[in-house]
Amino acid sequence: MNTSIIRYILGQVMKVEALFLLLPCLVALIYEEKQGYAFLTVAGISGLIGIITTIKKPTNNTFYLKEGCVATALSWIIMSIIGCLPFVLSGDIPSFTDALFETISGFTTTGASILTDVEALSYACLFWRSFTHWIGGMGVLVFILAVMPLSSGSNINLMRAESPGPSVGKLVPKMRYTARLLYIIYLVLTLIEIGLLLISKMPVFDSITHSFGTAGTGGFGIKNTSITDYTALQQWIITVFMIIFGVNFNAYYLILLKQFKKAFKIEEVKYYLLIILSAVGIISINIYETTMSIEETLRHASFQVASIITTTGYSTADFNLWPEASKCILVLLMFIGACAGSTGGGIKVSRIVIMAKTLLKELNSYIHPKSVKKIKMDDKTIEHDVVRSINVYLITFMILFTVSVFAISFDNFDFTTNFTAVTATINNIGPGLEMVGPTGNFSMFSIFSKYVLMFDMLAGRLELFPLLILFHPSIWKDAIVSKKKNK
Repeated sequence: MNTSIIRYILGQVMKVEALFLLLPCLVALIYEEKQGYAFLTVAGISGLIGIITTIKKPTNNTFYLKEGCVATALSWIIMSIIGCLPFVLSGDIPSFTDALFETISGFTTTGASILTDVEALSYACLFWRSFTHWIGGMGVLVFILAVMPLSSGSNINLMRAESPGPSVGKLVPKMRYTARLLYIIYLVLTLIEIGLLLISKMPVFDSITHSFGTAGTGGFGIKNTSITDYTALQQWIITVFMIIFGVNFNAYYLILLKQFKKAFKIEEVKYYLLIILSAVGIISINIYETTMSIEETLRHASFQVASIITTTGYSTADFNLWPEASKCILVLLMFIGACAGSTGGGIKVSRIVIMAKTLLKELNSYIHPKSVKKIKMDDKTIEHDVVRSINVYLITFMILFTVSVFAISFDNFDFTTNFTAVTATINNIGPGLEMVGPTGNFSMFSIFSKYVLMFDMLAGRLELFPLLILFHPSIWKDAIVSKKKNK
């Protein structure tokens, strides 16, 4: 294993995070808050360690998927530990476990919170909390690839390890330009949302933080009532942008190239929009009451469907009080998730579609044993290796899900709370039902359960395997052998 390149990547991550930590310092300066010193201190330490770690450049810049997975998993763990320290040092979240939970939830764009009073936080901490969503949405390693390329032939392995979805490819020939293009699209869409929210007369700070949460599909609000207290227009704007950020970014690349027919013919995007429309229609009918107007019904249904399927987690209503059919649909949407290649979590629409097509193929083979039918998506044949990897992913997902529900059940909360708590964390959504519903939080869980849920958040964001590979004995054996060879 090439441990020197992993060390170098971790050093680069710490330097980038040090730069990001300076932004809350600026916010603290604007609002005259002492919490800025905590961010400045951590930024200095992170930057110093990063510089020391990257002084010696690796002699071999080549790394494979194994190194990519290890570097990605360790990067997200270190990034979360460093990112939680300002909360602890500032005293806004004095418990290290709680601060780490909040930070991992931020970076993984989960939005699950242990805070009982969000509005008690300083502006600097509120900004950093929301900004972690924006960083984690596209991925810090993708950012590093965009500005500091490592090795032209190996960068795809970092992208594959960090980017959500069953497969990752290049939009343009060079991986550096793909990463840069993704971030440009991401930034432009974020700025457009900020602009529209400002035009709708949402305060500047609120517009920026909510746009970060929407872009990263994270869902950390700056008010205890999430998005409930904002105007109908502002809620509609956020609804639209949640859906936009849940779309495969390849579609936006095709739109930039003016290949509109190809962009709108992407099969996953069509199914994604169809699922949203179907869910909104059924829930609207199910929750409609004479006390609510048609506009209110459609707005709340659309907002919650968009929030849940894109795994954002904002709320405009307490859907925990909705009829059972509506809650059932929302839970199903939690598992489906957004498109591959978006900032959303969940299993991903593309996997669901491929699974459905695989099922139909198997049924067809029972009826017509001699028939030969290939699974296709966007007029391209899906290779057997892709189907196999999806099957392995789903088996792993269900094992981890089951073990996690069992592990946190020792806290003795009701089954719905435990089930949806794991659902909300492993799919990077945020709120669940019952005690972890839109008006609840995760503060009541034990320290052990919080670490289980933190693991689920990281595993869900990194598509399971980059994190699980850290527990494979051969990885550490290879690392020890590599160190001995270098000596």
